[in-house]
Amino acid sequence: MKCPYCSNPDTRVIDSRPAEDGNSIRRRRSCDACGKRFTTYEKVETIPLIIIKKDNNREQYDRGKIERGILRACYKRPVSAVEIQKVIDLVETKVFSLEAKEIESSVVGEIVMDVLKDLDEVAYVRFASVYREFKDVNTFMDELKKILK
Repeated sequence: MKCPYCSNPDTRVIDSRPAEDGNSIRRRRSCDACGKRFTTYEKVETIPLIIIKKDNNREQYDRGKIERGILRACYKRPVSAVEIQKVIDLVETKVFSLEAKEIESSVVGEIVMDVLKDLDEVAYVRFASVYREFKDVNTFMDELKKILK
């Protein structure tokens, strides 16, 4: 790390601890040349994930959209808030583990449905009915038959 006072490239870390926000590391440093001290913060650089919508529009990944969809699907179901948060975290982990800069919304939707199927079958059907845009009762029944098998 270059010293902000004398531009010397050699500095030492004196103290290191998590920053107040919990998402970065605060490091106290000392310059070997001039002896002055300064503080730096290190933060993980995240690459923005782009979601490709059905109409080919692109938008930045928004955890809130997944959360709202899952909450709507689990409305008045015997699913605790803790379980819902775990599901949202699991979906997000699976999405980011794909390590792609752009992901189609259909992939995200399939991940959500896969996780909801294990959590609550009614929530799964609710989410699928909106996500897959069931046009009539027959497509709805086809999805129910898949679950019953």
